[in-house]
Amino acid sequence: MTDHKANSYPLLAVPHIQLHGPVNEMMYATFKDQLASAPGDGPIVVSITTLGGDPEMARAMGDSIRLLREYTGREALFLGKVAVYSAGATFMSAFPVDKRFLTRNSRIMIHERIMESTVHLTGPLNTLAPVLKAKLNEIEDSIRIQEEGFADLVRGSKVTLDELKERAPNNWYIEANEARELGLVLDII
Repeated sequence: MTDHKANSYPLLAVPHIQLHGPVNEMMYATFKDQLASAPGDGPIVVSITTLGGDPEMARAMGDSIRLLREYTGREALFLGKVAVYSAGATFMSAFPVDKRFLTRNSRIMIHERIMESTVHLTGPLNTLAPVLKAKLNEIEDSIRIQEEGFADLVRGSKVTLDELKERAPNNWYIEANEARELGLVLDII
């Protein structure tokens, strides 16, 4: 099987939305501007190259894609170029596996969410437990959000949620060919 199939997917050659760099508020603004400028009908192609960033911005962009599909019936195609790391994989999870593509020699990197936090306790003892409970609630909700995204990422693929949860703590790098074999993407162009 050849890896070069660009002729089979001509729409992927010129994405309507082209994102690169860190996933952050600036990328989200660029995404919204390009989405607003995209043609009003027919399939829409979104490409991304990123080393990662803010998972909530990735989820927000993904939600826009989901709403576009659900409320307009438009097909949305994902094209990962070179690096689809961290929050890039979170964004990719918003697309069904049969609408995901990678360019040759691209890689996906999936890992657990990372939190850096310091809990400072000071004051009367009765005021300290709520501070700790609030932090625990934040951690537990972040784990639920992570698992929802992991489930979306593997839905329809050969990868089980348990396998992803086992591999994610160690930064799971997946080359394009392996991603196709695992069913995480439809094809490589």
